[in-house]
Amino acid sequence: MAASLRDLLATTVSSMDYEFVGYEMHGQGRGSVLRIYIDNGTGVTADDCSKVSRQVSAMLDVEDPIQGKYTLEVSSPGLDRPLFEIAHYQKVVGSRVKVRLNAPVNDRRNFVGVLLRVEGDNIHLLMETEEEVVLPFSNIEKAKVIADIAG
Repeated sequence: MAASLRDLLATTVSSMDYEFVGYEMHGQGRGSVLRIYIDNGTGVTADDCSKVSRQVSAMLDVEDPIQGKYTLEVSSPGLDRPLFEIAHYQKVVGSRVKVRLNAPVNDRRNFVGVLLRVEGDNIHLLMETEEEVVLPFSNIEKAKVIADIAG
């Protein structure tokens, strides 16, 4: 069985001593963009992104896991850090997050609140209304930290 795209990307990025944060694939056909997020302990530079881009591009040329044409982008997670795995949520407990769901919970798909805790496969958000909402990780389409740049 062929390795998944995520596994191929994670292996390549990790072998270069960077943290593979995750990836997004947007669009179809000519307009497709494969965006990979990397990190390290000291901050990601444009040079780091360029190095990883060359290595990942070479791997993708050999493995050919993506149909059609696409543009490869390598980026740091930035201040509005995307959250891809349950472990990412555990690292940012106490932060404000924005979450978009695949299927509605309480008739809503979009939530913004403070991440209170992670219990099993559920994340607990405190909404501005002081209501606590429990969201199943398996239902999350996309999520990110909302950067606190006040001060």
